[in-house]
Amino acid sequence: MNLEKRRIILRLLKEKTTRRWMSTFTFLVCILFLLIFLSLLVESTLLLSKYSLKELLFSSKWNPEKYSFGFLPAIIGTIYVTILSMVLATPIAVLSAIYISEFASSQKRILISSFIDILAGIPSVVFGVCALLVLVPLVSNYIGPLIGVETTGMCIFTASLVLSVMVLPVIISLSTESLKSLPVELREASLSLGATKWETIKKVLLKGAAPGIFSAILLGFGRAFGETMAVAMVIGGKNQIPSSPFSAGQTLPSLIVSSFGEMMSIPIEQSALAFAALQLFFVVTIFNFLARWIKIKLKKRWGV
Repeated sequence: MNLEKRRIILRLLKEKTTRRWMSTFTFLVCILFLLIFLSLLVESTLLLSKYSLKELLFSSKWNPEKYSFGFLPAIIGTIYVTILSMVLATPIAVLSAIYISEFASSQKRILISSFIDILAGIPSVVFGVCALLVLVPLVSNYIGPLIGVETTGMCIFTASLVLSVMVLPVIISLSTESLKSLPVELREASLSLGATKWETIKKVLLKGAAPGIFSAILLGFGRAFGETMAVAMVIGGKNQIPSSPFSAGQTLPSLIVSSFGEMMSIPIEQSALAFAALQLFFVVTIFNFLARWIKIKLKKRWGV
């Protein structure tokens, strides 16, 4: 065997080994996902063996000392806060993405994108502290009295405001990328037919980027659904079904955080917290898969 042939064999061997290592690491990530799911499921079995899913999901009584584990108030609080935050954040995020991709100069685009990236990297506890110092007094002293409602400011509405700010970077970044990825010819063709800039955006670009924007909104929904610390600091921590946006409430993540210390020493209570985490894991996973599925379906349907 000559030297050149040995080099070729050695190079092919290295490529094969590298490819195997890469595939192994990739599968390990997938296995990690399954391990998290299985560990939560195993930890939840003690609770699930003693209570039915109907009792756990539809009961509003939460009193671990008397072995009452009704998750309904936390589930409703989570859905309430998440939907309200998305209603507040989505229009702002989409309009911001349109401005960044279609109107801002390259220098402004870089500057704004940098601030959005920084906003995405700020720890949630910082948002929580800012909300305690600014939003809670604002809601308690001004917004509540303005609409004739008495509130301490530690409520669903304040938690939704914080969450809406926290999901903005996710939706803006992904929506901007979707708009920027559209071909320039699409814009030029619309403008050449006499459409205005805004008509081009509304009737052509938003339709073309809709799969990516819908996907961004759903990913933001998943982020808001599982957010923990900032919400726990301002939502009031009361395990009750909220009667209005200005009522104190509870979410599944804030329930886990507030009960973590006192409940982890008793097996059945520890299992209850694992079940709360399992619900979050399940819903966030569903929304991530749903976002991908809708993106693919819309792309096929609209041919974009």
